[in-house]
Amino acid sequence: MVKYQRCQELFGDDFIKLQNSNIIILGVGGVGGYALDCLYRSGVTNITIVDYDTFDETNQNRQIGSEAIGISKVKHLQTLYPLIKIIEQKIDKTWVQNYDFSIYDFILDAIDDIYPKIELIKKYHKKLISTAGTAKRIDPLQIKYISIWDTYNDPFIRKIRNYLKKDRFKQKFKVIFSAENPINTQKGSFVGVTGSFGLAMCSIAINKILSK
Repeated sequence: MVKYQRCQELFGDDFIKLQNSNIIILGVGGVGGYALDCLYRSGVTNITIVDYDTFDETNQNRQIGSEAIGISKVKHLQTLYPLIKIIEQKIDKTWVQNYDFSIYDFILDAIDDIYPKIELIKKYHKKLISTAGTAKRIDPLQIKYISIWDTYNDPFIRKIRNYLKKDRFKQKFKVIFSAENPINTQKGSFVGVTGSFGLAMCSIAINKILSK
């Protein structure tokens, strides 16, 4: 296909691996939306997205598709990326426990709720690509992909680590995180960081697919 010509030239015969892969993205806000766009434009179109939210005016500084105020995120994104599958569902611990993730090659976790995130890490760490906090940061050059046990300057991921320790989870597991000290603000966010997290998530997924 002409639209994927540059990707085919870059990835060569391995491009078919991208087209045959099956990905699920949990949360399609500022991070997940950019991960979706990156994967789709790279030839990964067998994608399921999960979210329960609608677009709000406050999303417009960082979320793809957020001009559709009041519209379901997953339904609107399906109009932009017509080959994807959608699940309009609140992602909580119970849903994670009951949903069958076995059909997916990789799970992209772009949610910011502690308990479903912990459940995902405990059950699916071998095929999970997860992010730490993105808010209150302005420097995408400080984004890293490292062991969750080595993260710092992130109160959100610190809570995750503490819960995992209590549950005696000791596996090796990496997260995308920012080493930047958070700026002292309530809910500030910058697309240069949230978008970069999503693009990093996409890049990691593609490299894992190609290496299989």
